Amino acid sequence: MEQRAITPASTDQSLIDSFGRRVDYVRISVTDRCDFRCTYCMSEHMTFLPKRDLLSLEEIDRLATAFVERGVKRIRLTGGEPLVRRNVMWLFERLARHLDGPLDEVTLTTNGSQLAKYAAQRADLGVRRINVSVDTLNPDKFQDITRWGRLDAVLGGIDAAAEAGLKVKINTVALQGFNDQEFNHLLSWCGDRGFDLTLIETMPLGEVDEDRTDQYLPLSHVRRDLEESWTLTPSSHKTGGPARYVDVKETGTRLGFITPLTHNFCESCNRVRVTCTGTLFMCLGQEDKVDLREPLRQSQTDELLHAAFDKAMLAKPQGHDFVIERRGAAPAVSRHMSMTGG
Repeated sequence: MEQRAITPASTDQSLIDSFGRRVDYVRISVTDRCDFRCTYCMSEHMTFLPKRDLLSLEEIDRLATAFVERGVKRIRLTGGEPLVRRNVMWLFERLARHLDGPLDEVTLTTNGSQLAKYAAQRADLGVRRINVSVDTLNPDKFQDITRWGRLDAVLGGIDAAAEAGLKVKINTVALQGFNDQEFNHLLSWCGDRGFDLTLIETMPLGEVDEDRTDQYLPLSHVRRDLEESWTLTPSSHKTGGPARYVDVKETGTRLGFITPLTHNFCESCNRVRVTCTGTLFMCLGQEDKVDLREPLRQSQTDELLHAAFDKAMLAKPQGHDFVIERRGAAPAVSRHMSMTGG
């Protein structure tokens, strides 16, 4: 594929929505497939998209390059589980060329199942940090919540990533009645290894086999409980995402909170998400979308693609609608997180 020089976006080229928010962070899903079936994320018997519907890796590379031209500083590859996509390391290699220019970082969200296989290679390709989803350190409970996962394989992959020099952050979805007694242990475990930890409120995305109103655990309550054992002070640290961080005095690490339900963070949203089929969602909790696959395939030049970006900025909503008290068990949107990209 032809390589072209990328120049930093001018003010006129930057992606700015109708509320004045600058979009400089794009999460791109490379697949909706996953080798786990986490109970809060998807049904055990998921029907995945036909492979012909997915963007090719070459198309994702072209799309990412166009975003970089418009001032995007951070690209995160997600899924499903991105590392189950065949030849996905080729895409990391392609994206790495932008790290010598205006792109600040390429990161990855993973369930950790394939980390041992690819950790060193990713570090060689310029990936400096990764997020790994771990909701419990109890092997039996881990298998229960992931249905198909093995905790020992994930922990082995995390060790391999750390040994390769990758900065690891652990993501944990807070679930009432499941892991609500484990946060002290998780924070201690992360602190011993120098990992930051981010806790996430469960989000009402897609139909699953359980009632989310039973799972919902406000992180305001979790923080209050943790402050009985840990010294937590507000931190100015930012990673480009929605987490608000505190410093943990006892460990020297950070604890993040992502609170789509108890504390709406939409006023500072700098993100959009692209599905593995090339649909651009401007908000995780709304159905507003713009098709990017058609302009990608309709022309070898990117004028139509950039016009689609501009259309998306005009349509980006002010915020999501994750009010669980009003919605109850029903999802906010019909699509699963694995379709949109984590």
